[in-house]
Amino acid sequence: MGPSSMVSLENALAGVIGARVRLQTNISSQQAVEGVLFTACPITNLVAVAVPTHPSGPPTHRILPISSIQSFTIVSAPPAANGFASPPATTPALAAIPTASFLARADAAVARLKEAASRKNKAVSREAQDLFDGISRSYPVQWDGNNMVVMDSVVISAPYRAEDCRAGNAPQSQQILVRVRKVVENERKKIGDRERKVVVPAVPAIPAVHTGPRKGG
Repeated sequence: MGPSSMVSLENALAGVIGARVRLQTNISSQQAVEGVLFTACPITNLVAVAVPTHPSGPPTHRILPISSIQSFTIVSAPPAANGFASPPATTPALAAIPTASFLARADAAVARLKEAASRKNKAVSREAQDLFDGISRSYPVQWDGNNMVVMDSVVISAPYRAEDCRAGNAPQSQQILVRVRKVVENERKKIGDRERKVVVPAVPAIPAVHTGPRKGG
């Protein structure tokens, strides 16, 4: 089969992929190549032919420029043309998306955000919020309005000093109260130390301007 143009040759080769063909080329080292046409690529203008090397061995693929092909002959048609079903195109099966796991992670992230938001009280001072954050490093604490509730036993009301802590009369609650009051004292001391360490930049003195003796004085 001799092509009249490069485009028709590409189309003809594309129509017989899988067939056994004999290619006549203008390459002196391999003027005739016979094998199964593996592919004909219109982008690279190359063909690949699977040439058997041994009856029981794997074939060798020859890569040829389409421009080097002078003509080709179909030795045997592709399997589909011989009445055999073509091998179905296979698509890799997509792995099942673990939606339950994703939803659980999303719910956990939302819960963490809500918990973080619940630990911030915009109605109290910065010092009170710092005290709350400090207590949370030692005991479970939450806001109840503007009151801090520690371990569901001790309530700390404004202005959030050790003497502002109160608890029930049960012995266990009183033991927790003693420990919480110590934590409050320590945290308030830390806050005070941090505030005292804040350095206020000094305002540079304005240099005096000497104008010299006044004339006529």
